[in-house]
Amino acid sequence: MCYNINMFLVGIFQWWYGNGLLQYIRQSFLGVLRTADFFSVGLLLKTLFNPFRQISAAPVGGDLSVQLSAFFDKMFSRAIGAVVRSMVIIVGILMILLRFLWMIVGIIMWLALPLMPFIGIILWQMGVSVWK
Repeated sequence: MCYNINMFLVGIFQWWYGNGLLQYIRQSFLGVLRTADFFSVGLLLKTLFNPFRQISAAPVGGDLSVQLSAFFDKMFSRAIGAVVRSMVIIVGILMILLRFLWMIVGIIMWLALPLMPFIGIILWQMGVSVWK
């Protein structure tokens, strides 16, 4: 009977530090990739100076004042597009970094979690108490 319990615990630890850990890392990394895909930083960099929402992107014909007005409209639209895209790029990079850091913390916690009861018992035996 004791042999079966011991082997059961060994099987749990083998899964926890083997396939379970690999699956957790894979899922966490996919979460980082989903965040990167959501913000599409590469695509935003490629289209940084495109007009915002393609406003006034069509060619304009006519006299000089109409063309100059259209030119400044396009430049204003491009400036707005660059500002909005830059802000989204900055937020996206921050979110990707935060998600990556969260993944690292999660992996560390995954590795340390089975050891917590043993650490608690050792601290208890040393007389460390949270409640006084």
